[in-house]
Amino acid sequence: MSKDIQIKLDKQSLAEAGVKAVSLVSRYAVVLFFVLVAGVYGFVILQINLLSSAQPSQSDIDAQVTATPVPRIDPKVAGQLEQLKDNSVNVQALFDQARQNPFQ
Repeated sequence: MSKDIQIKLDKQSLAEAGVKAVSLVSRYAVVLFFVLVAGVYGFVILQINLLSSAQPSQSDIDAQVTATPVPRIDPKVAGQLEQLKDNSVNVQALFDQARQNPFQ
C-alpha cells in the first residue's frame, strides 16, 4: 500500500511550482508583510532591552577608573587660596556660600 513518489525536476514542473508559489505568496502578501514587520519590530525591542540592561564587566570598570585622571592641585596654589580666604571677608563669604550651595 505504499505509493511511489517521484519528483520531477525538469523546467516545466519547476515553472509550474514557481507559479503556484507566487500565487500563494501574492494571496497572503499583506499577512506575510505584517508578520515580517512584527518580527523585525520584536527583534529590535528585544535587542534594545538586552543592551539597556547589560552590566559592565569588572575589566571595563577597571579600565574606566584607570583612564580617569585624579584631579590634583598645586600646593602653592592651595596655599594662595588659603591666604586669600583668611585675608578677605568677601572671599570668606564666597567660600561659605560655595559650601552651602555648590551648584549655584
